[in-house]
Amino acid sequence: MTAWLRHQGHQVNGKRVRRLLRQMGLMAVYPKPRLSQPGAGAPLYPYLLTGVKIERPDHVWSTDITYVRLSQGFVYWVAIMDWYSRYVLAWEVSVTLDSSFCVSALERALIRAQPAIFNSDQGAQFTSLAFTKPLLAHGVLISMEGRGRVFDNIFVERLWRRVKYEEVYLKDYRSVPEAMNGLQGYFEFYNRERIHQSLHYQTPAAVYRQGPKRAAVTTFN
Repeated sequence: MTAWLRHQGHQVNGKRVRRLLRQMGLMAVYPKPRLSQPGAGAPLYPYLLTGVKIERPDHVWSTDITYVRLSQGFVYWVAIMDWYSRYVLAWEVSVTLDSSFCVSALERALIRAQPAIFNSDQGAQFTSLAFTKPLLAHGVLISMEGRGRVFDNIFVERLWRRVKYEEVYLKDYRSVPEAMNGLQGYFEFYNRERIHQSLHYQTPAAVYRQGPKRAAVTTFN
């Protein structure tokens, strides 16, 4: 803003621009870093995946939140993935970061099946009672990543990279319904048509259905 005003012939400095922006309550519209912040007083669960070999579907599920840029503002979305097959079991979008859209995705995934272990970060959405209660009711062990374990959610991070480069960055979503339609089409493609080298050139849907025939075994340290 300071540079733009100077190009318009106004003699201002950055300190004055920041002060005036604060006084007017104006700020840039962008998602803040660390979309999942810890919830105050929420119970935390230990990390359970050290040394675990993931050898079958529904052994370990994981979740994460990211965002999609719209023409004006952002929409957040959550996905739940089976780690063995990379299959996206459920996803939801929201214009806010409350836990309700994460709970909705979880409930839809649990209708399909139940994992032995569910892994997430320690964000408020995933430590909330509304999110953990359905998992505990189904006898699922809850695992939460501690600080410094940046690679534990690498499969979902790869999913975010793929959907953004192969779908989102090629489109110019103007509304939430448009984003939802685009993401729906992409996840159908991702699950049922997009082959993965790590899955021996099979699709996530095929590996999820077939079980431990040819998919790679993953071990976490």
